[in-house]
Amino acid sequence: MNFLITGAAGFLGSALANHLAREGHQVRGLDDLTAGDPKTLAPDVHFTRGDVGDRPKLWTLLQGVDVVYHLAARVSVQESILYPRDYNDVNVGGTVALMEAMRDVGVRRVVLASSGAVYGDMNAGDDSLKETDAPLPRSPYAVSKIAAEHYVRTIGALWNIETVSLRIFNAYGPGQRLPPSHPPVAPHYLKQALRGGTLVAHGDGSQTRDYVYVDDAVSAMVAAATAPHVNGLVINVGSGAETSVRELIRLVLEITESKANVVYNTQTEGGVSRMKADLTRAKEKLRFAPSIKLEDGLKLTLQRDARFR
Repeated sequence: MNFLITGAAGFLGSALANHLAREGHQVRGLDDLTAGDPKTLAPDVHFTRGDVGDRPKLWTLLQGVDVVYHLAARVSVQESILYPRDYNDVNVGGTVALMEAMRDVGVRRVVLASSGAVYGDMNAGDDSLKETDAPLPRSPYAVSKIAAEHYVRTIGALWNIETVSLRIFNAYGPGQRLPPSHPPVAPHYLKQALRGGTLVAHGDGSQTRDYVYVDDAVSAMVAAATAPHVNGLVINVGSGAETSVRELIRLVLEITESKANVVYNTQTEGGVSRMKADLTRAKEKLRFAPSIKLEDGLKLTLQRDARFR
């Protein structure tokens, strides 16, 4: 098949692009390199530097494409609080521009990488977050993702484009970018533990997240390209396991055999209190079954990421 991946040089985008290229598909990648690195892409991924809002460039790249994966986005919750207009411009405006270009060229399916952040917090008494739960976004980033979902589904229905939105929870794994401010927690803790630094947890560490290893996330994205009966759906992608920050820290220290200091900063908020993906729909529609537990995924991250050696 012929694929276009926007955000192809990012963490998930490059993992997906390289997987599809290994499977023998034709893969085109687009990325403005705000946060991506084209050196992470396999040589047979046809990479173009550019903005997802550049419709003439999109028209060219979309020729002969069977499915688009739309991963291009700003992804920092904290940054979005400071710069909500930028997040709206890129995450919402870029999505609309892509859908217009797909309509113009006649591409028939798009897979949107959305986020578990759209849900906000879990309701008391619930054991997981279901796609039928009402979203309660708590950041401009989350608002931009739910808006992108609505635009994709609505424009798709109007112009006969098949759409599926994957609400990916806390993805982690080798190659994940570590920006100086607000880095993703799993690789950041690994780095701090290995260098004997301090692991700082916001809040009391009781807040939970659903950490999904990158290979599992990629398997769900691959399935979404050809799965039948998914048009217009949103589908959770996670591990289906709930892990507290305290437990994550324990695993990191155990795996790295580190005696690094741990500090709980109770003066700062730890974000939503609980997150866990319900995977019923993913199993039914995508035959998705996550295979890598958090402990094993952390070990694989250490083994496969040269920064940790």
